[in-house]
Amino acid sequence: MHTLDIITVVFYLIFIISLGVYFGRGQDRDEFFIAGGSMGFLTVGLSVMATLFSSNSFVFYPSAALGDSLKIGLSLLAFTMMTPIVIKVFIPVYSRLKIETAYEYLEKRYDVNVRSVASGLFILLRIGWMASATYAASVVVKQVSGIDETVVIIGLGVVSIGYTMLGGLRAVMWTDVIQFFIFALTILATLILIISKSNANVGEIVSNYFDSRSGTVVDFELSMTLKYGSWAILIGVLLESVSAFGVDQVAVQRYLAGSSEENVKRGVWLNLAGMWIVIPGLLAIGVGLYTYFGANPVELARLVEGPEAVEKIEALSSPSIEQVVAVEPKAADRAMPEFVRVHFPPGLAGLFLAALMAAIMSSIDSGIHSVTTAIVVDFRDRLFPQLKPQTDRDDLVFIRVTLVLVGALAVSLACMVGGMGDVFDIGKKLTAAFGGPLLAVFLLALFDKRSNGTGVLISAILATVVTLVLMYTQDWFSVWYWPIGFSSSIILGIIVSRCLPAQPTEFTYQQIMNTADCEVEDEVSGNDRL
Repeated sequence: MHTLDIITVVFYLIFIISLGVYFGRGQDRDEFFIAGGSMGFLTVGLSVMATLFSSNSFVFYPSAALGDSLKIGLSLLAFTMMTPIVIKVFIPVYSRLKIETAYEYLEKRYDVNVRSVASGLFILLRIGWMASATYAASVVVKQVSGIDETVVIIGLGVVSIGYTMLGGLRAVMWTDVIQFFIFALTILATLILIISKSNANVGEIVSNYFDSRSGTVVDFELSMTLKYGSWAILIGVLLESVSAFGVDQVAVQRYLAGSSEENVKRGVWLNLAGMWIVIPGLLAIGVGLYTYFGANPVELARLVEGPEAVEKIEALSSPSIEQVVAVEPKAADRAMPEFVRVHFPPGLAGLFLAALMAAIMSSIDSGIHSVTTAIVVDFRDRLFPQLKPQTDRDDLVFIRVTLVLVGALAVSLACMVGGMGDVFDIGKKLTAAFGGPLLAVFLLALFDKRSNGTGVLISAILATVVTLVLMYTQDWFSVWYWPIGFSSSIILGIIVSRCLPAQPTEFTYQQIMNTADCEVEDEVSGNDRL
């Protein structure tokens, strides 16, 4: 690393830590958890974008475009379909119930057991997601900087835990906003440099990518094993995104921090606009790298590490990109950082590292903060109220200690997930088994009047077990585990609920909306009388 790169990275880390110190002044529980409910749509939207569009995304979108195709780009269509669902269904429910976690709603609809299981599923999902996202970017940082990935994970984990513990949600959200802009600037700089190094104009790069290849944009073959198959992407990513943006406490906590329901909705539309900028940019990087490494295959071949893989590559006189990736799929993950290491000028490489660190830290800070909220609100306060400290100051100390412990667990797991496959598979496998059933529980609660607590509880547990078993016994494309977990939970929930005695139904979606509308009408009528 050049001295200028080191200065860039150190300055960025110092700035981020200072934000935590600044926002940590005079803090109480409400400020720590939901930033006093005062955040505007810009902060809400970009924070959600930076948080859920994690370091996994920074690696696997260019990797997918380089090593396989642009079929992963159909995720944009899934995200577009997800947005009105979240705005119409979930945001009004959370805004009108005045709750601290999404899972409080499930106790109102069913009972405390369902709330606890759902919150537990979220905690497992989010800790797994933090571990995979942190690992994904640490691999890239290692390749660019030469620093061991374990050192990267622990070092950035400590920084993330530190400013989150000090500054709470306000520090996390403003840090996410800054990280989003660094992220976007780095994508633009990378694209410009790739074009300049490829000795080709944009038209030539695009035509070179599509020449003599088929199925690069869509492939609707019905196959459980086809990587990036269009049906899997459309169905699986839609369910994943509805779960992430609709029932995941990471997103819900940002909605609760919004100053009004309308501001939150505008923030979610802004999040979608950001995706339509960032995802095409990352895919374009992969397209550009395809031309560059096609002309410089030796550079890509150097990224093959396993002894057997190296022997296979050495047997080829001039290995193509497809041959290298077939021998070692992780080579596609390493392509972008290798290009950065070799070709980025001093200072710009530091900016790239800062963007990667931003991606890692936005994954860690949001995850540990929302998991801590769920542990404190859904478990300590609800099940063990005797553990709640008597004073606000002591309560804040308890919350911060819990956050540190959660962060330490996530960082430890991040050091151990490298053997699970490429970064795309890691992310999906660690979330699908828990996220699909979690989404099913919420949809049954909102729209199935006959569903009951026992039925959805049994269905969520069974669906999670079934998905985990299939995940480790079948070699299917990882995104398919989302519809498997979701559909099995929905079907089992409907069947089991109808085999049990009917229970009183409250807090369905229609009841919540009707009650809110009646309250508005009463308020208007009262003002008219006055």
